[in-house]
Amino acid sequence: MVAGMASPETLSVRRVPVPRLGFGTWQITGRDCERAVADALEIGYRHIDTARAYGNEREVGRGLAASGLARDEIFLATKLWMDEFEPDRLRAAAEDSLARLGTDYVDLLLLHWPNPDVPLEATLGAMVELREAGHIRELGVSNFPPGHLRRALAAAPVFTDQVELHPFLGAPALFEISEEQDVMITAYAPLAHGKVVDDPTLREIGEAHGKSAGQVALRWLLDQPRVAVIPKASSPERRRENFDVFDFALSAEQRAAIDALPKDRRDFSPEWAPDWAD
Repeated sequence: MVAGMASPETLSVRRVPVPRLGFGTWQITGRDCERAVADALEIGYRHIDTARAYGNEREVGRGLAASGLARDEIFLATKLWMDEFEPDRLRAAAEDSLARLGTDYVDLLLLHWPNPDVPLEATLGAMVELREAGHIRELGVSNFPPGHLRRALAAAPVFTDQVELHPFLGAPALFEISEEQDVMITAYAPLAHGKVVDDPTLREIGEAHGKSAGQVALRWLLDQPRVAVIPKASSPERRRENFDVFDFALSAEQRAAIDALPKDRRDFSPEWAPDWAD
């Protein structure tokens, strides 16, 4: 861990400890990805997020190995793509991911997006079998709106829903489910693709703490119950800045000011996305 930086916080979901601040690897590939993962772990990150669709699982695994850390010191998550949800294909894809990552298990395996063409119960049933066999520790979903998440929870012990979440986009219905059923919400794109840096409210709060607007956005998310945050950062400087958020606290008034920002800016809504209101 880099000297002078505070230790990361953890949260406990169903008595499973999870580092609250993770490192996202979307759009980081090749040797850059390997170096980025190793650097993130040296800084102090202990939660690494990847996906089969990112095309970098092998490099993530090499970065993990280069860190010299014991496997049980790292919370590792990956995601299956939509065309891998049929049970036989799912099992094969999971085995392939483990081989690419160079590990016997992942801490969390997620469905990347809903796929209405494959029965959700069958998909989740196959994931439960992987969990019972010890290949995954927990199973989850990503980009599932509230109705989809409730249906998933009715079929399996879903651990998290990974969704776009930042100061300009809220998820009140998902937070309600999170509280009811002890489900973690994992926030991706927490810096709104860099848009937070230009927000005057976030910048003013940051100046009061000697922090950047991005650090304020991350701190605000980390203050939410049962929320983990996985910012992506391509440069070492940005990785360190994102990690340096454990030595200050927002006041109630500052949190209220961020709460009051419009929450209707969604950046990720591809053609296969579900109805976010469902």
